[in-house]
Amino acid sequence: MISKSGQSAKRRPCSDDIEPDRSNCPAFAVRLDFSDYEAEVPQHQHKEGQLILALHGAVTCRTENGIWIVPPDCGVWIPGGVPHSNQVTSNARLSYLFVQPEAAKLPQACCTLSVSPMLREMILRLAEVPASSAPDDHVGRMVRVLLDELTQMPIQGLDLPASSHPKIAAITAALMAEPSDRRTLVDWAAHVAMSERSLKRLMVQETGLTFGRWRRQLHLVVALRELASGATVQRVSSDLGYESATAFIVMFKKALGTTPTRYFAS
Repeated sequence: MISKSGQSAKRRPCSDDIEPDRSNCPAFAVRLDFSDYEAEVPQHQHKEGQLILALHGAVTCRTENGIWIVPPDCGVWIPGGVPHSNQVTSNARLSYLFVQPEAAKLPQACCTLSVSPMLREMILRLAEVPASSAPDDHVGRMVRVLLDELTQMPIQGLDLPASSHPKIAAITAALMAEPSDRRTLVDWAAHVAMSERSLKRLMVQETGLTFGRWRRQLHLVVALRELASGATVQRVSSDLGYESATAFIVMFKKALGTTPTRYFAS
């Protein structure tokens, strides 16, 4: 962001404006435009559970056990007390919904939840309620309906299982930095000084997926982030090492049931 003097203005931490201490409300929402805030939110945790919605752009959420990209029509749910960090694209506009402990029966583990159009609009409406205002009957009724609706949202499998095991963490970091890397399981085993059989077994043990399925999931997560930030299908397919955009579209459609263009248009 450039100031009137022509110098780059320092972006402030978004924690300055989240104000998560509103214990008098079962739930509250905050809406942020990250052109005004730092792109990296260091690891932190909240007493409240947190639902992250991407209104525009993309956000990558990391916990000890997984990496999530917030796609359209979904939100990433982070239970209270779970350490996490967020990294956003420069064009990101986000909405956070904070839910007090015991206010609703929501998942006890991080996950991606579908978000219905009605629920999305209610969260945006709740974000307009001033932090200083005392809850009234109208807001209270809206929050009760919002939480009832949230508990009905199905879980979507849009995360990349992660692991703190040094060998798996090293492979994850390398492929997140260079997702077009097409080294085979044999190559990666040599890279981390393991036998192919041992790495194959460790990957399933730590992530629940075979190496091939895990890498396809990584490609999907990276693709969602890049497409949401404005990259073209051609560029994303090239960056992921696909021989053609068609091959990438086939992978995307197999995973999500539709093409990238239709997915984001919806």
